[in-house]
Amino acid sequence: MKKIFAVVLALAMVACCFASCGKEQGNSYTANNTEYFIGATGPLTGGASSYGISVQKGATLAIEEINAAGGLNGVNFKFDMKDDKAEPADAASGYDMLYEAGMQISLGSVTSGACASFAEKSKNDNVFFITPSASAANVIENANAFRVCFGDPDQGVLAAQEFVDKYENVGVIYDTSDPYSSGIFDAFKAEMDNLGASFKVQTFDAENKKDFSTQVEALKDCDVIFLPIYYTEAGLIAKAAVAKGSDALIFGCDGLDGVAGQIDDTVTNTIKYITPFDVNSDAAATASFVKAFKEKYGETPDQFAADGYDAVKVIFEAMKAAGVNDVKIDPSTLADKVIAAITSSSFKYNGATGEMTWDASGACTKVPQIVTIEK
Repeated sequence: MKKIFAVVLALAMVACCFASCGKEQGNSYTANNTEYFIGATGPLTGGASSYGISVQKGATLAIEEINAAGGLNGVNFKFDMKDDKAEPADAASGYDMLYEAGMQISLGSVTSGACASFAEKSKNDNVFFITPSASAANVIENANAFRVCFGDPDQGVLAAQEFVDKYENVGVIYDTSDPYSSGIFDAFKAEMDNLGASFKVQTFDAENKKDFSTQVEALKDCDVIFLPIYYTEAGLIAKAAVAKGSDALIFGCDGLDGVAGQIDDTVTNTIKYITPFDVNSDAAATASFVKAFKEKYGETPDQFAADGYDAVKVIFEAMKAAGVNDVKIDPSTLADKVIAAITSSSFKYNGATGEMTWDASGACTKVPQIVTIEK
């Protein structure tokens, strides 16, 4: 009988051990928190690493400024970003690591595909996140999900409205395998159709994005070529335009931030893109951020750095507005408080990327700018 009891007790202890390793324990670590913990994932290595590193730098600067000013009621913040290589699976595993380490609130993920995966995880735990730069529509479908950047549909509509009365021959090159690119294109097409405007389309995918001579050749007579894509491919297209004798305006969205580093003096085409952030702006909040960023890192910030900076500051201001005063607050309770604060009609944030407000959709309302690359 003693032997049976011992076996039963051992099995019970094993079961308890397994249970304690599950998600329920995950944020029991908040009981040991001495700082508010903001987590995120982003590409710190790989082809999209420029975005992740910029967000990480901007967020880190914001954390340091908040803590230097006394934190929230004397309590500091800490920030940790896991490398997701812009891959959904890595974003999901990064989320698990952060949650189990005590993450209470988050910047989500940097890129759209990864952030959709992060968002699904965060929904189950009701962890509030405000992504700096993931712009796909599905990223903020859940009640706990918000963003700082423009959404894909917004940028597609803005581009169509910019073109319709200015250019007769409009071309588009987009990535059919990428949700960011496809999402912007779908909105662009819908708005162009609505406006009764025509355009030519060329595509590429993840397996074929090194030689764009065929696409540019097909569009070389266009007045403007719209590129709802990332800066690496945009740089190659700009060089292909020169080779093909195209002098079209190259016009992109916020993913083109960084294209200046991909081109040289041989590229004569004018390049413009939609962005909420103009590094040369004399607006007080923007100028202050740019100055602080240059002093810390010795380089000029891009839009993603500004988005990361603003995202952290928005979390801080929303927590302050919500009256949060418990460093051991659990993520779900914190999410409910922050959502109520950030969607309040009285909540506004004026940051490096402009003045922002949010509603329950999680979308950010702010004024876009069109920046011209200086060569």
